[in-house]
Amino acid sequence: MTIQYERPVSHAAHWARRMALFSCLLFIAAVLSHRFGPLTTPHFLVLAGISAAMAGLAVLLAAVGLARLWHVGARGGKAALTALLFSLLPLGVAGASAYAYFYKPALYDVTTDTVAAPPWLSEPSAEQDWLPRVGIVTARDRTVQLEAYPGLSGRRYDGALDRVYQGVRKVATAYGITITAENGLDNILADLEDLVVDPNKTAASQEPLGDVPIPEARPLETPFLPRIGGAGDVLLQGEWRSPLFGFRFDVVIRLREEAETTLVDMRAASRYGPHDLGIGAGLVEGYLKALDAELLGIAGD
Repeated sequence: MTIQYERPVSHAAHWARRMALFSCLLFIAAVLSHRFGPLTTPHFLVLAGISAAMAGLAVLLAAVGLARLWHVGARGGKAALTALLFSLLPLGVAGASAYAYFYKPALYDVTTDTVAAPPWLSEPSAEQDWLPRVGIVTARDRTVQLEAYPGLSGRRYDGALDRVYQGVRKVATAYGITITAENGLDNILADLEDLVVDPNKTAASQEPLGDVPIPEARPLETPFLPRIGGAGDVLLQGEWRSPLFGFRFDVVIRLREEAETTLVDMRAASRYGPHDLGIGAGLVEGYLKALDAELLGIAGD
């Protein structure tokens, strides 16, 4: 008489595989809808959180299946290992995001000029839904930024304003920044018009001069106030989306001509939420490094 030993089946392992597969597919669908579709960031975070929670539950069920395989030889080892593999994607992204949330400063707006940040041509606005957010950037936020990103600073180039402007536009296009508004372009045209000699003005300049006003000295007691969007500035505002997940950022770039040099400052703000997970600082640093490479040879300290 032959005795057949029937191995028990671990239902937990098989349910773990189903849940892990569903959570992975849900996460991929949410990423694609957020990156290329109409899904907004608050709704994407909800779906990503649900997929990560399901993946975590699948890992627990897979652990139960592996334990039963070890103790009683229950079937389901392959299903448990498959569940662990499918859970890696949503749980890995959730873990990296949690690390950035707790170890990066809680900022959503960063700039290379913490004293006089480049102003918005059009104030960014978006429905935040369940994400709490303070609408005003305070001086404390700028202090926190200086402590967290001390190397985040503007660039000064020994080139003319029009030359640097062309490089800024070219790098913005290559970096994926879509320019939506510009202001101060007449300052670039004014530099070119100054080189043209008008014969009528030359003839008129030979006429006798009348009373010439004598300029007065600037009062020393007048406090110095930083210029924000001054008459000589060129401002470019645009939109940028992170390459992988499609997080939306609003960007403004300021060009200011000073003493035969051009100063470039930049500001980036996450459109949703009170925390940009450090993506904004990476965006500014990456763009300015690309601009340095484009304007190689005229970059100054």
